[in-house]
Amino acid sequence: MHIHILGICGTFMGGLAVLAKEAGHTVTGCDANVYPPMSTQLEAQGITLTQGFGAEQIALEPDLYVIGNVVSRGNPLMEEILNRGLPYVSGPQWMGEHILRHKWVLAVAGTHGKTTTSAMLAWILEYAGYAPGFLIGGVPMNFGISARLQGNHASDFFVIEADEYDTAFFDKRSKFVHYHAKTAILNNLEYDHADIFPDLKAIETQFHHLVRTVPGVGRVIFNGDSEALAHVMQRGCWSEQESFGQQQSWRLELQQGEDFDVYFEQQLQGRVQWALNGEHNRQNALAAIAAARHVGVPPALAIEALSQFVNVKRRMEVRGVVQGVTVIDDFAHHPTAISTTVAGLRRKVGAQRILAVLEPRSNTMKLGTMKQALPEALAQADLVFGYGAQDGKDALGWDLAEALAPLGDKAAAFQQIPALVDAIVAAARPGDTVLVMSNGGFGGIHQKLLDALTALPAEQA
Repeated sequence: MHIHILGICGTFMGGLAVLAKEAGHTVTGCDANVYPPMSTQLEAQGITLTQGFGAEQIALEPDLYVIGNVVSRGNPLMEEILNRGLPYVSGPQWMGEHILRHKWVLAVAGTHGKTTTSAMLAWILEYAGYAPGFLIGGVPMNFGISARLQGNHASDFFVIEADEYDTAFFDKRSKFVHYHAKTAILNNLEYDHADIFPDLKAIETQFHHLVRTVPGVGRVIFNGDSEALAHVMQRGCWSEQESFGQQQSWRLELQQGEDFDVYFEQQLQGRVQWALNGEHNRQNALAAIAAARHVGVPPALAIEALSQFVNVKRRMEVRGVVQGVTVIDDFAHHPTAISTTVAGLRRKVGAQRILAVLEPRSNTMKLGTMKQALPEALAQADLVFGYGAQDGKDALGWDLAEALAPLGDKAAAFQQIPALVDAIVAAARPGDTVLVMSNGGFGGIHQKLLDALTALPAEQA
């Protein structure tokens, strides 16, 4: 059929578009703002994109409109769909009914690490010959695409990043209840999404609903060190359970560099050799190994696969090295993710300087709910550069300079990207790492920094 996707450039809806086209449907879509990597991925798939949500798109006469959660009442196209009584469905429901219904679904949920862990798990299954389908909220570099229906042969397995954000304006359940996972990873759980959840208990309830959807023959793999997840599990679990963490069924021991040994039930399974930074990524790997074991992949083979894992785009992605200055792009935006990302980089670079550049642009961060946690999260950086737009849809509702004030002279806030770039370049010197953290395009700042560093006179560099 012909489906027209409203909000097609979100990571989830863009992935859905790729899957729908691969499944044989005619796919078109629209969105208000378009930026890579999703826009380029859609163009490469031959999917026609319309800018904006104009009501005239009704003339496309699709069989079904698939609605992303970026769409709300008052959207001109959505209002026309409602007024005419045209058929529509949410993206997650369409996924559950048309892509996942007959698959063994491996779902990765949690406040942090969903994208990276999903990418690890999909790669482990690929390496083991399972040729899984997947839908991941980023572009895993082992695959070069964020979604596919299956690999080089028909596969019963599908890995999906399971988001707790709400489904659509007409369905306020979390997206992940639509996926009917047989293997579920609960990576961690903290307060987030302050725009839709009043408190942590409300998110725990949504995770409890996810656990309720896992069948008795399924398995829930959860972070045993998370107090919030302990609350979730205490509310009931009707499936097999395995825990990972410090003193859990699955645990790890850090070795030289970033390598670590994996233990299951006190038995050594092997050593993961890789270049990823941080304890959070080691825990992500542990969860992925455990989940792969549920579908029959021996831990030793999973460990071998992870030695060849390349991270997701925008996860500690080196964008370039100019004049001895390394520019890294990372998706971190929640204070916990910022803290673990900076800590992982500090472990890697040692005494060399870290210049942290932060754009707090998630809905939660724009509300200012977690602003007081930013100084501590950024404490291990040598210099901190914050950016907060003062107007437009990304405007902050609070004073960024005031929030960063506890960091003293090492922090500064900016309202214009050109001034921000100038300040970073003026401060940078050979050996520095510039760590750019945002969950958006950040005005293309990464390339602007590289270009400005390239333009520096040799004696200034």
